[in-house]
Amino acid sequence: MTARLQPSEERLLAYAAGTLSPPESVVVATHLALRPETARWVEDLQAVGGEVLETLEPAPVADDLLARTLARLSAPDDSVPPEPANDMTELPEPLRRYALGPWRWIGPNMHMRDVHAPRDGGCRVILLRIGSGRTTPVHSHDGVELTCVISGAYETDEGRFGPGDFEEADGEVHHRPRTVSAEPCLCVVALDGQIRLDGWIGRVLQPFVRL
Repeated sequence: MTARLQPSEERLLAYAAGTLSPPESVVVATHLALRPETARWVEDLQAVGGEVLETLEPAPVADDLLARTLARLSAPDDSVPPEPANDMTELPEPLRRYALGPWRWIGPNMHMRDVHAPRDGGCRVILLRIGSGRTTPVHSHDGVELTCVISGAYETDEGRFGPGDFEEADGEVHHRPRTVSAEPCLCVVALDGQIRLDGWIGRVLQPFVRL
C-alpha cells in the first residue's frame, strides 16, 4: 500500500456508505474537517445514496408513526450544545467529542494519548505528538495504520505530510517519519495492532514500545 495525501476512493466510499470501521471513520472525519473540498465530494456521494434509497419499494410502517413524529418535532427544544469532551480545544470537531487518556512517553520527545472512541477489535484511535526534528525508528505494522496530520508536518520517503494530509500504511510499508516543522507534529491515528520495529535494534526495543 502506498502513501496518499487523502484517503483512497474505496475508503471514502465506505465512509459515505457508513460501512467504514469506527476507528477509521474518526480519522477520515478529521481529514474531512480539515479538507472541505474532499468533504463536499463525500456529501455528493451521500446525496446519491439518498436518491437510490428513494427508488426502493416503501416498507410498511406503524399507523401512528406520522403523529408521533410530528409530536416530537413540535416539542420544545431545551437542549444546549454539548460541552467538548476533552481539554484540547485545538482539535478538529470530530475529535473534540471524545474523552482522552493521559499523555504517555514513548520515546525522546515523543508522546501518545488514547482517544476514547469506539474500537474495532484491535483497531483503536490515538493521538501522536512528535517533537520538532525527531525521527521515529524504521517500522512497519501489524495491520492498517491511518494517519491524519492535525498540526505540524512530517516526511517519509513517500513525501511530506502537513495539516489535513492523510497517509495509509499497512504491513508492506516500512517507513521512518521525521518531523520537519518548527512545531511538534500532532497526528490522529487509527492503529490496528502494534507497530513492528525493523532491524536488530528494533527487536531489542520492541518490548518497550507499545502504542
